[in-house]
Amino acid sequence: MALLQTSLIWTVYAIVVTILVAVASVFIYVYQTPRDRCPSVTLTCIVAITTLLATVLLVPVDVALVSSTTYPALGRRKDWATQSEVDMMLLCLKVTYYFLYSLDAILCLIVIPFIYFWYEEYEEVAPESEEYSFGLRVWTAFRYTISFIAIVVVLFLVGFFVPVAKDGYGGGDGLDYFKKLLTESRGERALTFALGLLITIGLCLYVLYTSTGLALFPIALIKGSSSVASPTSTATTAVQLGSNRERQRQLEGRCRGNPGLLSSKDRRELDTLVREERTLIRRQRLADESQGKDQSRPTRLWLKIEAIFHPFRLLSGVILLFIALIIWISMLLTAVDKAKNSLCKQRCGYILGHINVFNPVNWVLVQSAKVFPVDYVIFTILVLFLFSSSIVGVSAVGIRFFWIRIFQIRKGYTSPQALLLSTAMLILIMLALNYSTSMILAPQYATYGPQTFCDRELNLSGNQPDCSGSKHLIKPCSEVADSLSAKKVCTPSVASTFLNRVTMNFPFFGAIFFWIQFAFLGIYLLVMATALLRSPKLDEQQLDEDAEEEEEERLLASTRGRIDTSWEDITSRLRRQNDVDQVRA
Repeated sequence: MALLQTSLIWTVYAIVVTILVAVASVFIYVYQTPRDRCPSVTLTCIVAITTLLATVLLVPVDVALVSSTTYPALGRRKDWATQSEVDMMLLCLKVTYYFLYSLDAILCLIVIPFIYFWYEEYEEVAPESEEYSFGLRVWTAFRYTISFIAIVVVLFLVGFFVPVAKDGYGGGDGLDYFKKLLTESRGERALTFALGLLITIGLCLYVLYTSTGLALFPIALIKGSSSVASPTSTATTAVQLGSNRERQRQLEGRCRGNPGLLSSKDRRELDTLVREERTLIRRQRLADESQGKDQSRPTRLWLKIEAIFHPFRLLSGVILLFIALIIWISMLLTAVDKAKNSLCKQRCGYILGHINVFNPVNWVLVQSAKVFPVDYVIFTILVLFLFSSSIVGVSAVGIRFFWIRIFQIRKGYTSPQALLLSTAMLILIMLALNYSTSMILAPQYATYGPQTFCDRELNLSGNQPDCSGSKHLIKPCSEVADSLSAKKVCTPSVASTFLNRVTMNFPFFGAIFFWIQFAFLGIYLLVMATALLRSPKLDEQQLDEDAEEEEEERLLASTRGRIDTSWEDITSRLRRQNDVDQVRA
């Protein structure tokens, strides 16, 4: 029975990972520009996004496995769950976590920079040139990546030698759970320090992008983005085009068709009007296409289907807004609980001994964890919602250096360089999200799940006490449950042990993790209030860029078609001439 349950849990995880590959592939396909697709960039981004989502979604597997060792209604372990079996299960989970965390770090710090420089080298040196060679390209990309490898080495060396907090748990208060978190292994200490530093960087991105996307995503669905097909923008474009052409006629009439007779000022104005006319024509054509004019029957049918399902889009926006508010409230309640009831405050990174304030998300996950895989479905939806919000935030803000926008993330127009950088940012964001969901959003669920223990002393033989018929003695497991029966029954998840070890060994990380959550909550409120009060506006500059790029693609496609036709004509003429020469011979 135990083997069957364990196999079921891992099978569900394998199915979810397979779905994640499809999710990552769709994301990359939708956002990357069709003209600059590179197989190495696409494969790297798909593997990285799948790995980072698989890391976060391993938490429900962790909780389900440790919870499968107990009877929640009886507060005791199952007969098969001997300590050796539990230790073997925890070792398997620990190896999986180490593998995924290490893979995330390698992808973020080494593989993605290497592929970035690999693609840049391909852009700078054309493959047809004499200077191009595969070995030279590899060596150039590796040479630029050496600095990132040096960062990784320094990171682990610092973590190897940096001292840990030996008395952060508050002295001899008997809290064995927290004492066990203080690691003595220097290798484990280095990994813990590296993980803490990556989470700290990820939390900065998480505060900026995820909070923004969490506020904008539902509101964008409710309001609907302003479209070029709106009657107001279409009418405005027509008026601007008419006045533009009228002014051109006036200038051309003044020079009688010879621009050389115009003054330099009028010539500059005429050139500006000609460029503006092309932009307005492209904008008007896009508006006509989005309204279904001059379109084929299937396209018009698709636009009608979109109009039919528009109310469902509005409903989904309202539902997501409600979920976002529940998430915000749950995070606020846990943050306040940590600030007020943490056992040793900043000395141990604001670790919370047990939940003192009702948390709706935590309660729902704990109750649903009693029937696997209901909690897995809820947790997966929650993570994908936050992941999508992060993407929306990155698209809205862009990749910036302070106030300077370096790259913009847009559907169908994202360059390979921007795709690689955004993937690296998403890896760091998801590491921060792993901490936030486990320690802030649902701490009880992520630590012990639905595990309970019988609050009664062990009998003389050392066997587990019996609480059948005494439900008031069955209590949820917590970090401060120090009775012998609790130690014999309660098993913390591996994920919570990793994350609490970071904050316990390095309290400055824990303080940063804690206070930065309030920044997340504040930015969410600010962005949501701004988005609700401001009416959606048409981004004319973005629209002009899209129209210009689409026009270029059409010209390239038509040019390529003419070249192919001309080449076919030339080859057919050569074949006919060859046949004639053979007949004459």
